[in-house]
Amino acid sequence: MRDYHRLSVAPMMAYTDRHFRYMMRLFTKRSLLYTEMVVGTTITYNLKSDFLDRVLGFDPIEHPIAIQLGGDDPKILAPAARVCEDYGYDEINLNVGCPSDRVQKGRFGACLMKEPERVAEVVAAMQAEVSIPVTVKHRLGVDDVDRYEDLCRFVEVVRQCGNHIFIVHARKAWLKGLSPAQNRNVPPLRYDLVYQLKRDYPDLGIIINGGIGTMDEVLDHLQHVDGAMIGRAAYHQPEQFARADQLIFGESATEPLGEDTLIEVMNRYTREQVALGTKLSFVAKHLVGLFKNRRNSRRWRQEISKLIQENPVTFDLAQIHRGVFRMEAP
Repeated sequence: MRDYHRLSVAPMMAYTDRHFRYMMRLFTKRSLLYTEMVVGTTITYNLKSDFLDRVLGFDPIEHPIAIQLGGDDPKILAPAARVCEDYGYDEINLNVGCPSDRVQKGRFGACLMKEPERVAEVVAAMQAEVSIPVTVKHRLGVDDVDRYEDLCRFVEVVRQCGNHIFIVHARKAWLKGLSPAQNRNVPPLRYDLVYQLKRDYPDLGIIINGGIGTMDEVLDHLQHVDGAMIGRAAYHQPEQFARADQLIFGESATEPLGEDTLIEVMNRYTREQVALGTKLSFVAKHLVGLFKNRRNSRRWRQEISKLIQENPVTFDLAQIHRGVFRMEAP
């Protein structure tokens, strides 16, 4: 276990891109950040293209950073893992939790919970190629393979390849009948089973995921497991991570990041990215959800959404921020 495993931001498609991760680093320096899932073939079939730089590139400020890979073929994922290590990632994670139809058709994601031997083979192949940690993110179960005994068998088999860190989404997944969004909410959360897993396998690093919304909840979970992973709540309320380094990692109390500083940094970063050819919306979309607890947060969302729609060549996020919040209605 690394210290950064105590708190992480979950890999989320269309959310945890490099621009969101850059913003998150303004709130927390210690939490582990994840990329969106990258399919292994995306890497191995584009080894000599500029496209790969766009997919795998990241700013050094984003460390510690893990990349999540999807796939089930060790001959594909092992060289992909090596490329990721060369790009400077701190950790590689295998997706054994996504229930989407597209992922199932590729025989990876949550459906691999039915094939723990295959997962172990893939992890072992990646471990043989890299010196950085390789971890597995998975569900409690899938379809009717959902007994606690099935979960333990999965862990037992996968640990034999040398994997010692399991990130457990505390819900089972239904591969048929539920959408990916429903699979994040409909199956009941069973934190008790994740806690039991840690008691039964005290030598393993067990990280809990699913429905965790606040730093206080993280602290509660850390009484039972080794780490916690926050998903949607990290995206919709990133400001709460300003407390993370102190509360979760024991850093000395520091002056909270001011809104003006946050906006100034993101304004500069956004301008730099746009000058490099990045669409304004790719960065600005991550700003829409800021300041949710402020009185004029709705107006802020409207102004940023308007900025995205108009896509101007020049813009000033600081001016927008001042216009919205320096003249708040009483």
